[in-house]
Amino acid sequence: MSDVKDLKLASSGKLKIEWAGSQMKVLEKIKLRFKKEKPLKNITLAACLHVTAETANLVITLKIGGAKVALCASNPLSTQDEVAASLVKDFDIPTFAIKGEDTKTYYNHLNKVLDFNPQITMDDGADLVSLLHSERKNQLKYVIGSSEETTTGVIRLKAMEKDGALNLPVIAVNDSLTKHMFDNRYGTGQSTIDGILRATNVLLAGKKFLICGYGWCGRGLAARAKGMGAQVIIAEVNPVRALEAAMDGFEVMRIADAIKLADIIVTATGNKHVISKNHFNSLKNGVILANAGHFNVEFDYNGLIKEAKTKRTLRNYLEEVTLSSGKKVFVLGEGRLINLISAEGHPPDVMDMSFANQALAAEYLAKNKQSFSASKQSFSASKQSFSASKQSFSASKLKPGVHQLPDEFDKEIALIKLNTLGIEIDKLTKEQQKYLNSWQEGT
Repeated sequence: MSDVKDLKLASSGKLKIEWAGSQMKVLEKIKLRFKKEKPLKNITLAACLHVTAETANLVITLKIGGAKVALCASNPLSTQDEVAASLVKDFDIPTFAIKGEDTKTYYNHLNKVLDFNPQITMDDGADLVSLLHSERKNQLKYVIGSSEETTTGVIRLKAMEKDGALNLPVIAVNDSLTKHMFDNRYGTGQSTIDGILRATNVLLAGKKFLICGYGWCGRGLAARAKGMGAQVIIAEVNPVRALEAAMDGFEVMRIADAIKLADIIVTATGNKHVISKNHFNSLKNGVILANAGHFNVEFDYNGLIKEAKTKRTLRNYLEEVTLSSGKKVFVLGEGRLINLISAEGHPPDVMDMSFANQALAAEYLAKNKQSFSASKQSFSASKQSFSASKQSFSASKLKPGVHQLPDEFDKEIALIKLNTLGIEIDKLTKEQQKYLNSWQEGT
């Protein structure tokens, strides 16, 4: 049971998966261990992730580790249809993802993977967790826990935790150093530029390039844009990050002032309406507007379209919006993640570490489960009933809330990555270890 565009695309998808896998050396090491140990045996796992070649290598690793995996897309426009086809045809992994699917289909696909009654969920934006806490609450008791890939998702989950609404333990994979310091910075930086260039083919050198947000994603994008000759401007609400941007050599301005100058604007905040209706009339004529944040609300795309006098598509994922004033705004990818809409997302080399964290998070949740028996119990979800008679179920030893992976996971992943790059590092001597762990020695 799957829903993909065309199974005939599978052969090209498989080649794409193989190429990405050849660049994901850390995940390959984990896959080999999972093959021997089967740490996810008897676990059903539902994943809501961008359906790319890199993601394919993750879900294949989870399956090799013993899990029964079902996958759906975390963004209606980010799916690589050939990869989705290959996962179904070549790897027998139920996949529900079609590039360009409408909102109704998107949520139907979310429900489809939850129909597998997973013990573990894996999110990119917290949509599965949100659905479990709203329309499918009766399934919560059977879920050991979840893991979250993105900054935006972690923000949502921490808001749920603060409100006492989060009833699951969730591993914030995004908070691992080997995720956000590399994926968010180097991955987003390169792939966002890639997406903008594929959609527009504009020259960045000499352009005034406004980045809204100077978190890890914004920092990576700023560095890459500067490296290509753009004049980078940063808008930020956090005074510490704004100061950091200034000391990194970037001009820091309020959005209201910066949008009058910017040739290219990219939002990367995790918030909504950073560029709002109030800003439209101040935008520079001919400005290119793109988003690198998770959801398509960072700039008010729907509001902009409502204000449009005319709208036409000039290239794939490039819309020309003419306002009543005659001013033209060029919008990329309908305000969705431009690095995944018009490009291919992060390079496999960096997703290697992110998905190594996801694989280890699934193993961590599986190892922290506790079993109990249930007899003649039943629950219903999304108009579908599930029954259990004399079966064993699992719950987590972890308390509901947002958790981080232990620090040793970061060190393990980093050491493996260094090894695959042929890099050796020093180790502390016993004398040095003793010195760092004592307070008696000084000058």
